[in-house]
Amino acid sequence: MVHIKKRITLRTSIYNNSFMNKAELVSKIAEDAGITKAQAGAALESFVEGVTKTLKKGDKLTLVGFGTFSVSKRAARVGRNPQTGETIKIKAKKVARFKPGKELTAKL
Repeated sequence: MVHIKKRITLRTSIYNNSFMNKAELVSKIAEDAGITKAQAGAALESFVEGVTKTLKKGDKLTLVGFGTFSVSKRAARVGRNPQTGETIKIKAKKVARFKPGKELTAKL
């Protein structure tokens, strides 16, 4: 039983603070490219806007070596409210998808 607790603690500590937020990404871009944070922020916003517009049109965006952004349709379905157990209808919707490229997958 102690062995299991150690494994859980280890897994928890590995995943704590293992994310990068937008401000940290902007700082990293600015540092690597030798530009200001404002310029890096504008570049990141432009990238996000470009991806969004492409997906809204229903097109795919492929960045060779990184991955592909695409739109997928989720069919309408019946779900269940976990609090009451009542069945509910969930509407069909479009969702954004990302499939990592071969090079990105190999680096992980």
